[in-house]
Amino acid sequence: MTADFLVGHYPFALISTLLAIGLYGMTLKRNLLKKVIGMTIFQTSIYLLFIQGATQQGATIPVRSAELGTDAALYINPLPQVIVLTAIVVGVAITGVALSLLLVVFRRYGTLDEDEILRQMRQTA
Repeated sequence: MTADFLVGHYPFALISTLLAIGLYGMTLKRNLLKKVIGMTIFQTSIYLLFIQGATQQGATIPVRSAELGTDAALYINPLPQVIVLTAIVVGVAITGVALSLLLVVFRRYGTLDEDEILRQMRQTA
C-alpha cells in the first residue's frame, strides 16, 4: 500500500525531500551562506509543489481551438505558472539582497559563522 502510494505520487515525495533539505539548511546550519542556500532550495521546492499541484492530465495549452471548444476543463490554467514566475523573480531579488548582506557581514566580522558573529557582537557592545 505505501509503496504503491509513493510510486503514484513520486513528484510529491521528491518535492517533500527538497522541502526538508531546505528547511534543514535554514534552521540547523550555522554558516549564513548555507542558510541562504537552504532558503533557495526551500523556495524552489515550493515552486515545484505549486506547479505540480496545477498539472492536469490530458489538458492542453490555454489557447482556444475549434476542436476542443470552450470547455475549461480541457485547458491548463495558466495562473499558477504566472504566480510561480512572479515568485521566482521575487526569490532571485531576495537571494541577491541576502548575498549582498552576507558580503557586508563578512567584511565586518571576517566570518559567516553565526555563533562567531554573535560572540564578536557581544564583545563590542
